[in-house]
Amino acid sequence: MEQNILLACRDLTLGYEQQALVEHLTLDIASGDYLCVMGENGSGKSTFLKSILGLLKPIRGEIIRSDALRLSGIGYLPQQTQSQKDFPATVKEIVLSGFLSARGFRFTYSAAELSAAMMHMGKLGILELQGRCYRELSGGQQQRVLLARALCAASKLLVLDEPVTGLDPAAAQDLYKTLRYLNEKEGIAVLMVTHDLNNALAEAKHVLHIGRTRWFYGTTEEFLASDTGRRFGGVR
Repeated sequence: MEQNILLACRDLTLGYEQQALVEHLTLDIASGDYLCVMGENGSGKSTFLKSILGLLKPIRGEIIRSDALRLSGIGYLPQQTQSQKDFPATVKEIVLSGFLSARGFRFTYSAAELSAAMMHMGKLGILELQGRCYRELSGGQQQRVLLARALCAASKLLVLDEPVTGLDPAAAQDLYKTLRYLNEKEGIAVLMVTHDLNNALAEAKHVLHIGRTRWFYGTTEEFLASDTGRRFGGVR
């Protein structure tokens, strides 16, 4: 695998109980990439996401993770349920929870972890909110908190599932601006599942469109020039 490739999908067939939803999928996610995953409901986007996160085993093919990705992990920002939005914890507690999977049997956070959490909160403009209760925040502020938690969990790849759903237009644009900074200035790769085609196509470097019978993977320009792009992406 090339040095800058974080994750490689090779001839993947994905689905449940041997029922294939996506077949023969091959793609690479490199350092600093920005991949938007689009498609109709039920086409296999969630299945792809679960496979990338290691929650679902491919029916056939393989997902190869680089040593760098195995060491740094994957930062995941899931869709929130209403009960999660009402979670009674402070912002600082939520952000620090990004380190939980790497803590092992330690019961306290290290000085380095506390420092990193403060740095990520500062970077995302929520440091002054660290003592606030999470459920008191706006939707845009909550997404920033979850993004800071994801950055505590990983430094190479962020995976986001419909991150602007439920946000007002200003908050959505603010989140896209933050992701653009992390991608362009810090070289963090972004993988985003989204229905927000206009903004996704403005931000993405690569597009994976999963249809019910076929899939397309390529640069944003290649997608817009393709038959698939003309049918589904001609909104830019």
